[in-house]
Order: sequence, then C-alpha cells, then structure tokens
Amino acid sequence: MLKRLHRLWSSFKELEETEPERVPDDFPIPRFLITFAKYFTTSSSSLLEQDPTIFPWLDQQPPKSIVYVSFGSLSQVEEKEFLEIAHGLVYSKQTFFMGVVEWAPQQEVLAHEATGAFWTHSGWNSTLESVCEGVPMICSSVLVDQALNARYMSDVSRVGVYLENGLQREEIASAIRRIRVGEEGKEIRERARVLKQKADVSVMKGGSSNKSMESLIDYISSL
Repeated sequence: MLKRLHRLWSSFKELEETEPERVPDDFPIPRFLITFAKYFTTSSSSLLEQDPTIFPWLDQQPPKSIVYVSFGSLSQVEEKEFLEIAHGLVYSKQTFFMGVVEWAPQQEVLAHEATGAFWTHSGWNSTLESVCEGVPMICSSVLVDQALNARYMSDVSRVGVYLENGLQREEIASAIRRIRVGEEGKEIRERARVLKQKADVSVMKGGSSNKSMESLIDYISSL
C-alpha cells in the first residue's frame, strides 16, 4: 500500500530551497517537484472562457510598464475594498490592467512583454505562474495558504511585496511604487528575472523539474 503513495508538488527545487526536506517523513514515500506551469498553460485547462481582447491594448504599451491585477476566480471584493483598491492604484501613478471582471488568459498576460508587475491574491498557481514568467508581485492574501505564499515570496524569495495589513490605499500605492521605481524595485525585478531563469533551466534536460518528471514516469510505470 505504501508503494502507491507519493508527494507531488507543483513547484521546483530552486524555488523551494530546503523546504521539502522539512516536511515530516512519517512514511518513506517518493517526492516529486515539477514545474507544471512550464509544462501546461492555464488557458488549456481553464473551465472559464478566456477573454483575449486585452492583447491589442497591451501590444501598444511600453515594455514592463503595466501592473496586472487579478485576485483569482473565487475571490469576491466588497465595495469598501474595491474603493481602497481603486484609490491605491490611482495613487501609485502606474498604468494598470485589472482582471477581476473578465477572465483574462492570465499566463499569457504575465508572459507579455508589457507586464511589469502582478498584484495577486497569492494562490499557489498564480504565484508559480508569476515566478515562471519573471514578474515581481504585490501579494495579498485571503484564504488558506495564501498568507504563507505571500510571506514566502516577499521574505524568502524576495520577489514581491506583501500587503500584510489588508487593503489600504496608501499601503497599496506604496507597495506598487516599491516594485516599480527606485533601487529596491530594481533589485526585486532582478531577483524575479533570475528566478525565472532557474525555472526555465529546471525543465531542461537534466534540470531538477525534468528529473522529477522522469522519476515520476518511472515510478508510475513500476506500479
């Protein structure tokens, strides 16, 4: 029975650092870290209709100039929170695209050369997609693991800024500006670029994710 168990993470070794080794080893079962965001696009598996109408506008924007805002398919924003979001975005004086009404093809938006930052709810799929496209994050959190993901991106990987006090317009504007301008923003953007490179390498022949995929295939074949 134990032979049929395994731990499968949508991630890659270079992102997690030593975290998988800290998971309790109560059962001697194999572990696989695979960068699924590099193998499959969300648009290929999404149950929601993708709206591509944003791309002609994005194509006209300067490189790395847009703040993309999306809180996922399950998040609901109350009127008071929406006003804080709107004011924060305006106060930041940065051009933005807000994907909370229509369901944009997120991975393609993140991969677009005009996208320079991603304000996310810090769900793991969105977080990993942003990492794989080298886009620094403004991190909010609402449910379950999101606060942990946000904290990890801001404090460990240091490719994002965590809005740990919730949605407050001044803090929103400050977080966006921290990523978009100044020396701190330059360093965050550079770390995001380097992490993307590591994600790219992980799926190449001999890379950590590629090896995990091959090991998973061998494991399944042995059952």
